[in-house]
Amino acid sequence: MAIVKPFRGLRPRNDLVAKVACPPYDVLSSEEARIMAQNNPLSFLHVAKSEIDLKPDIDLYDDRVYEKARENFQKFIKDGVLVRDGKDSFYIYQQIMGDHRQVGLLACVSVDDYLNNIIKKHELTRPDKELDRTKHIDCVGANTGLVFLTYRAKAEIDWIIESCVKRQPVYDFVDEQTVRHTVWIVDDSATIRNLAEAFGRLDAIYIADGHHRSASSCRVRDIRKEKHPDHTGREEYNYFTGVLFPDNQVKILPYNRAVATLNEMSAETFLQKIGERGFEVEAAPSNDPHNPERQHTFGMYLEGKWYRLTARKEIIVDDDPIERLDVQILQKNLLGPILGIEDPRKDKRIDFIGGIRGLGELKKRVDSKRLRVAFALFPATVDDLMRIANAGRIMPPKSTWFEPKLKSGLVMHLLN
Repeated sequence: MAIVKPFRGLRPRNDLVAKVACPPYDVLSSEEARIMAQNNPLSFLHVAKSEIDLKPDIDLYDDRVYEKARENFQKFIKDGVLVRDGKDSFYIYQQIMGDHRQVGLLACVSVDDYLNNIIKKHELTRPDKELDRTKHIDCVGANTGLVFLTYRAKAEIDWIIESCVKRQPVYDFVDEQTVRHTVWIVDDSATIRNLAEAFGRLDAIYIADGHHRSASSCRVRDIRKEKHPDHTGREEYNYFTGVLFPDNQVKILPYNRAVATLNEMSAETFLQKIGERGFEVEAAPSNDPHNPERQHTFGMYLEGKWYRLTARKEIIVDDDPIERLDVQILQKNLLGPILGIEDPRKDKRIDFIGGIRGLGELKKRVDSKRLRVAFALFPATVDDLMRIANAGRIMPPKSTWFEPKLKSGLVMHLLN
């Protein structure tokens, strides 16, 4: 039984939200964050990526970075930029990007549900990144970023949420990427109870994006539990914030690949090797960029030319939820054996490019001569993610790219 809990959100003043809300901490480099926030002292990047207010050469894991985040966070509260709601509430968060709409429940979820695998995972976490977010959350004393969660769509939940969005929103703005963000407050006891009960009937919730934020919240709970001998399990630090979207609204884009080497082969030899390893290779008609339209097909850009690759049946393992993924087929039959990219997590010769950047970005990087070949993939599905998580297994690295991204600085959950 999944737990979702209302909370007293700390959030920007209504007239300041468009200036405060910012991209998640992990989609911008420090330099990109500095540029984005340089003329905006109210940007939540001053909290989420507080190194932008320190010397550019500072170690990102230096204690001064976390102390600066806390200082900036407290200043936003003191100056009235961030104001706390007077009662426990749920929040409905809608995003519209082009013709895509997703609307979910912004709420607290339970650390115990995460540990007991009611909240299911599909990615490994890196210890350094997990420690970074642990220090950040604990020092600031709040969940400053949202975890992107999904669940099997339920008609009763859809009905309640759609009835909520007929009310007057508290926020409605368009961001720098032309994504529209709308938020409603749900603070009446009847709707809160109905939502909590409906979500409580779910057998599982799945992390789509935000594994490090989730794992770090668990570590923060352990730290604070040690400091509280009268710990009851009901304290706010036993929960973290996420947005729960139904699976039929979640949009996954491909996570494309580009490689800096042909492993000392000519382009002709490389193309021959691809054919020998189980792919049909065709030149794209009129040399048009090839965006795969179905699973097990790939676009490839090499020396100014676009190709279509199709995996033959002998290299497709349909009865295994991981082996059937296109990222795995490409890795096992091309990137590893032909190009020598055996560990894509660590190999510096491979770049990962989110599908939001389009095929033009692949062409640009190869034409720059810094990279030799690029691959466009068909995206994984939410069903793929859920099957792998249900089996207690881990997706290959960089398998999914979710859009639109959840804004940080929109609604914060205080741990004290």
